[in-house]
Order: sequence, then C-alpha cells, then structure tokens
Amino acid sequence: MVLGEGAPPPSAIEVLTGSPFGFHLGGGLPWFDPLGWDPNQGFGTAIDLLGWTCEQVSGGSAADAVERLRAAGGPVFVGPVEFGLLLHHPGSGTVIESDHFMVVTDVTDGVVHFHDPHGFPHATLPVDEFVAAWESVTFEYSAEPFTMRSGFRRVREVAVVDALRASLPEALRLLDPDGESPGAAVERFAGLVRDGLTPHQEGHLVHFAVRVGAHRLADAALWLGRLGLDGAAAVADRQARLVGGLQYPLVRGDREGVIELLTRLAPTYEELAYAMRSAPADGSVARMSGSR
Repeated sequence: MVLGEGAPPPSAIEVLTGSPFGFHLGGGLPWFDPLGWDPNQGFGTAIDLLGWTCEQVSGGSAADAVERLRAAGGPVFVGPVEFGLLLHHPGSGTVIESDHFMVVTDVTDGVVHFHDPHGFPHATLPVDEFVAAWESVTFEYSAEPFTMRSGFRRVREVAVVDALRASLPEALRLLDPDGESPGAAVERFAGLVRDGLTPHQEGHLVHFAVRVGAHRLADAALWLGRLGLDGAAAVADRQARLVGGLQYPLVRGDREGVIELLTRLAPTYEELAYAMRSAPADGSVARMSGSR
C-alpha cells in the first residue's frame, strides 16, 4: 500500500519481516511468531532489506499526532493501533489488547480516510475515534502511541529474491532464540491445552493466531522454494498444514486432536533450521552455519 508500483508481493514482505520463523508464549497467549519479535521490528527489517527507507515518529499529544498525520499527506503507515477500538469493525468498541496496522490516505473535515488490510478499503473514522485507537498501545510487546511512518523512498535497487536471500541468516537466528526454543514452547502450550484453555486463549487462537500462523508459514514455504531451498520449503509447508489443521479441533473442543497436531509441530522448527543450513541458496547461510 505504501511502496506503490513495483512493490513486492505481500507474501514476500511477510517472510522478510521474519514472522514465520518461530513460536512463543507471551502474555499467556500462543503466538506463531518468534520469541522477541514484534511487528514494528519486522517492518523495519523488511523495508531495509528491500532497499527502502522512511521517516518514523511517535508520541506527543493527540493534537500533535493528528497535525503530523495531516501534514504528511498520504500514504502514511500507521500503527500499532488497538484493533478493538476500530469502530468501523462490527462488534467493536472494547480494548482487546490486539494490535493492527493501517495506511492513512487523507485527513479532511475531521475525518481520517484509510485502507484497512482487514478487508476495508477506503474506510473512514472521525478523527477523535481514530485517535482513541491509535493512542491505545497495551499489547504483548512494547509500543509507543501515535506511531506513523511516511516519506517512503527507495535508497538502493534490490531484487525481491536477493532481499529474501539476505534475510536467511536472521531467520535462522529467530529459529534459535536466546530463551525458550520454538519447539519447547509448542510442547509447553500442548500442556496448557491438556489442562484446559481459557476463553481468552481460545478466542485468540480461533479468531486470529491459527489463520495468521498458517498463512505466514505458507508464505515461507513459497519463497523458500523459490530460493531453491526445497527441503526447507517442504518443512514449512508441513508446518503450515499442521497449524492450519488446528482450527477445526479448536473450534469443536477436541483437546486430543489439538495436542496430537502440536506434538507433530514441535520438532519441525528444529527441522526447518537444519534444512535451511543444509541446503543454502547461497554462501551466506552456509557461512552462518559454520560459525555456530
């Protein structure tokens, strides 16, 4: 939405953020993304790898933030915002501690115009209602209110596949974090399922985490394959199928079915890292493997 003509596919951007390469439990909730990772960090990594830069600003008063937004024109990448306070969504109006990002195109006559990737192009909100969602940043990760990025410009030409190759060492680092490994976190989560999930945990999974996690892993499988990492692509594809397969048993309350899938998922993160190191698309991953 902000890079314009010639922008890489959303699936490539997702992989470049590093989001598919891990699993962790944060704030009592399961997240199909790496330990220590957050969307702001991933966004910065992705645009840098693609050869772009932008201006980022956050904080200050609500009035200052609106003036910055108005002065920047469009497009402006805005977020995180509190998903539950986006009042153009049916059933919204309550803080649910869920982050979201949108692209503002204009601010006119007390109305913010924006594209919402949750399925609402050319949506609008009164300025005060938009600001309420933009100011609320009670998430699992640390974030500043009124964060916006604008002035996107290319500083070097980078092919998408080259950016993805350059992202592989970071993907390997995310798969082997300083802390609980993804596989161990999945095993611990299986224990939580066995003990019984809370309604909040169940809602997080069936309305957000499972579909997002499966989508990210499917994106990773696609681009790992295009980089020639066929073994890694096959593992990521298997992960996507296992995560996507969680949706039905979770909705139906089939604990044993969920646990069985998680048990099969747990070892795949180590398998993915091994496959990426064993069949590098170029020397960068091989060198990293040798340095460990």
